[in-house]
Amino acid sequence: MTLYSFFRSSAAFRVRIALNLKGLPFETVPIDLLAKGDGEQFSGAFRAVNPQMRVPALKLPSSDVLLQSLAIIDYLDEVYPEPPLLPGDPLARAKVRAVTLIIAADIHPLNNIGPLRYLKRTLGHDQSEIDAWSAHWIGAGFEAVERLIDPGPYAFGAAVTLADVCLVPQLANARRISMPLERFPKILAVESACLALPAFAEARPEVQPDAPG
Repeated sequence: MTLYSFFRSSAAFRVRIALNLKGLPFETVPIDLLAKGDGEQFSGAFRAVNPQMRVPALKLPSSDVLLQSLAIIDYLDEVYPEPPLLPGDPLARAKVRAVTLIIAADIHPLNNIGPLRYLKRTLGHDQSEIDAWSAHWIGAGFEAVERLIDPGPYAFGAAVTLADVCLVPQLANARRISMPLERFPKILAVESACLALPAFAEARPEVQPDAPG
């Protein structure tokens, strides 16, 4: 498998964690979202891989290309079911998905590179205002997540779920803007438990092949 990735992308971070948890080897093709100009994601070569011009994209041995991190992870969980990333019980599964969507659908889109560039280039906000925007929306989502999870030691008990796979990368985004996190002790406890696992630790942005030296 080939993962088109950017070291700092939280969506790509999710897929790296899932691949590692499933024990699936993959090759990383870095796509520099911050390259001179608007970034390598807008190149013709990458647009041929992903018409949306975003990372991650996962190329399968069949040459099929999967897009969107949650769709990729769902595919991996169906085709490689061990370890499962969703509980078997429908109620528990719905609770995991709710936290997953708070992160992936409510928080992440508002601090992704596209909207942040629009705030800077089109609306004229400076970096401190943009960071405050990101921190506001991360905080609003985390307040809900803090109440919904039940560390044990992971977000929903003794097994890693999709909620953990999404939560840890979002914390990396929060730390990148130096957002205070002390008011989220349950979230921080889950992060600590997850990062003790090689699957999470080896997916961290700072250890990726395209991370700055």
